[in-house]
Amino acid sequence: MSRPPMSALRAAIGPGLLMAGAAVGVSHLVQSTRAGAEYGLLLLPLVLLACLLKYPFLEFGPRYAAATGENLLIGYRRIGRWALGLFAVITFGTMFIIQAVVTVVTAGLAGLVFGLDASPATISAGILLACMLLLAVGNYRGLDLAMKMIMAALAVSTIAAVALALGGQPDWSGLSGIDQASRLWTAAGFAFLLALLGWMPIPLDVAVWHSLWTQERARETGQPPSVRHAVIDFRIGYIGATLLAAAFLLLGAVLMHASGLGFSDSAVGFSGQLVSLYATTLGEWSRPLIAVAALSVMFSTTLAVTDAYPRVLSALLAAARFGAEDPRAKRPHDPRSYLVALVGVITGALLILVLAGARFTQLIDLATTISFLSAPVLAWITFRVVTDAHMPEAARPGPALRALSWAGLIFLTGFSLTWLGWRLFG
Repeated sequence: MSRPPMSALRAAIGPGLLMAGAAVGVSHLVQSTRAGAEYGLLLLPLVLLACLLKYPFLEFGPRYAAATGENLLIGYRRIGRWALGLFAVITFGTMFIIQAVVTVVTAGLAGLVFGLDASPATISAGILLACMLLLAVGNYRGLDLAMKMIMAALAVSTIAAVALALGGQPDWSGLSGIDQASRLWTAAGFAFLLALLGWMPIPLDVAVWHSLWTQERARETGQPPSVRHAVIDFRIGYIGATLLAAAFLLLGAVLMHASGLGFSDSAVGFSGQLVSLYATTLGEWSRPLIAVAALSVMFSTTLAVTDAYPRVLSALLAAARFGAEDPRAKRPHDPRSYLVALVGVITGALLILVLAGARFTQLIDLATTISFLSAPVLAWITFRVVTDAHMPEAARPGPALRALSWAGLIFLTGFSLTWLGWRLFG
């Protein structure tokens, strides 16, 4: 017996919020806020454009999972082993570094908020242990509940912060940032622009994460979502992540653009400046509000990433081992391989934090390079998957979404070539 439409929609809601939790991290808290602080509202249209042009390729993950009952890795395997292998290379080249980055930023903010007198590596270990226990005990259900609570707290605190900032009646004429446009064409300005737009709102391999979360949500609820409901769930999370990016940029413009401060290059240092500036501008009572918002941003990212990579590794192994047609490859979750991968990812991230030292920045550059250069290729193979013959015809993207996909492919290719040219030739 099928559920009523609203009940079926409620059953589908969840993976989109996990995607939003993974997206709303350093790119929002630090990069968006800094964009507003240094350039006013100048970069807001570019941020929104980047989110629009990446929309199709991230939406294709839940679309494919709902239409076929498979995760996107099975779709890659149907195209060929090379596509699955390419995704594996991208994942192994970035996962430990990204896990380490989001965790150490969260650790820095936790130390700032709670006044912890411990090294970032020690606090990071505690955060990862908490994530591991939550995921091992509660699994997807615990992750889903925790993320809904975190995203609710984040939305409320951010909306309150924006309302308070706008209540000060800022001088909009001074926030356009037009006078800062020439700075974008310096080496530092161009590097910042590429970093801002390149990972805004999130790298494209998250489409695979979303397809796995959609599968797992269907298993937990016993109600496979329709394509329509899966897309609605995705849009809730994606639009929310886009609006939060705009909100943090607006906060940076209103509170920091005219401050004349020299901003820290580190994510934790900048976050501390942000919290302190709130307290100075809005009153000391606002410090806990923005501190909760900042810590919620980063913990949501760390929790989502800590779940996603083990889930992806487990699914990669199944797709490579069994092939696209074997039912064993299509199971949404293998608890044993997931737990082994969870321990492995956390151990690898902690080793990087402890051993990398001064080379940590170089490792971040490596992960950024892989993500930038792989984006147009991932976009293309994902587009192929959802337009291929094995995709149900009724679920394939329509003319408007196909047109937006081609525009996005042109944007991502041009963006990657520009970034590569800038890195090679300065």
